[in-house]
Amino acid sequence: MAEAREELRWGMERRLEFIEFRLFWEGHVNRSDLMDTFKVSIAQATTDLNRYLALAPGNMAYDKSGKAYVRTPEFKAQFREPGPSRYLNQLRSVGDGIVEAGETWIGHFPSFDAAPTPVRSIDPVILRSVVAAIRRNEAIEIKYQSLSQPEPRWRWIAPHALGHDGFRWHTRAFCETDRTFKDFLLARMIEVRRTRPAEVDPATDSDWQEQVVLVIGPHPELSETQQKVVGLDYDMRGGKAKINVRRAFLYYALKRLGLDTDPAARQPHDQQIVLLNREAVQAVLAEQRDGVRV
Repeated sequence: MAEAREELRWGMERRLEFIEFRLFWEGHVNRSDLMDTFKVSIAQATTDLNRYLALAPGNMAYDKSGKAYVRTPEFKAQFREPGPSRYLNQLRSVGDGIVEAGETWIGHFPSFDAAPTPVRSIDPVILRSVVAAIRRNEAIEIKYQSLSQPEPRWRWIAPHALGHDGFRWHTRAFCETDRTFKDFLLARMIEVRRTRPAEVDPATDSDWQEQVVLVIGPHPELSETQQKVVGLDYDMRGGKAKINVRRAFLYYALKRLGLDTDPAARQPHDQQIVLLNREAVQAVLAEQRDGVRV
């Protein structure tokens, strides 16, 4: 199997992955599915289905009445494990307007919706300038509106990465004014005017390079049954789960998970998880440099 897969061209392998995706999630696939998604000919679609049958003969069988191949009880993924995140992320991308439904691999969309996220206004020209500066290892002069200042002001920053805190996009950059690495929200950048070679090495941004482990567990005041359910929600093993996070994202991660306050501040059924290594994490926060957004 491995030797056969190594000989596959990228386009062919993508179409075979698609066949497997449709079989697992929807139970059937046919030639028109391949033709509509990849814009291939009938002959190519037929070849793809026959190739998949040769690689995984026990995964599908032809249903004459339905004129489609259907998943068999012996189905076993050959190309990629069918993790739920891949399917659900495609649904979410359509809901957020990131992609059109026809651009996903989902054939039949279940009824779905998501809590709305406010649209953040980001100037595409400014984003292009930031991405170019990251690619070229340059510093850029930006006009930035910080909430710590009443009026926007010009400053030089050397961006080296993009980040998302769960709600808003920012760039991780060295601030030449404050002589430290910080997070600058893209939506608060008003203008960009000059560039020059960066004077710092991104590798020296230790908060970006280093990881912190968050050890979480069910809230101890939940019932035993409730704790088991929470454990399943977070894929816990032995009553705990570990989450790796960049030091630069520690503040955001704790806030998003509701772990930035004392667990006693909220009811157990609202604050379902607690931080088991709170002291160690608090020590990291105490020594962490000022790397939160400005």
